[in-house]
Amino acid sequence: MVNRVSTTQRALAPEISTWPEDNPQLIGSRCDSCSAATFPAQQRCPRCSSGSMSELLLPREGTLIAWTTQGFPPGAPYAGPTGRDFVPFGVGLVQLGMGDDAVIRVEGRLTENDPAKLEFGQAVELTMIPFTTDADGNDVVTFAFQPVSS
Repeated sequence: MVNRVSTTQRALAPEISTWPEDNPQLIGSRCDSCSAATFPAQQRCPRCSSGSMSELLLPREGTLIAWTTQGFPPGAPYAGPTGRDFVPFGVGLVQLGMGDDAVIRVEGRLTENDPAKLEFGQAVELTMIPFTTDADGNDVVTFAFQPVSS
């Protein structure tokens, strides 16, 4: 039996972030007509139906609005670990941008899955984390939000 050692990483969804930049950002869009922000980027505005959308790099920092722990593997199209390899993970709703600079709310994984270590209004920042390993032994990474140390 041959041991596979991961030598490279790839993004689960490369079109939604600027990773592998050192400080990656999520890529959304903003409507040129009504200024609505979307994530992921969309070709048409969900608010006014305009087809005039511009790329928008979303802030890396935000505030935790709500969260839960995913205690079982999600349904399709989930492609991560299942069975004994599955580890419960936190899922949160994050308001990206702070105060008057708040842009959009994004749902995503959290690096913390213990509800006792999470709180409403907690500062979080974007990071990339391992998600799974593909058939070629490459690490597949995805975005997540991690609590910011005070």
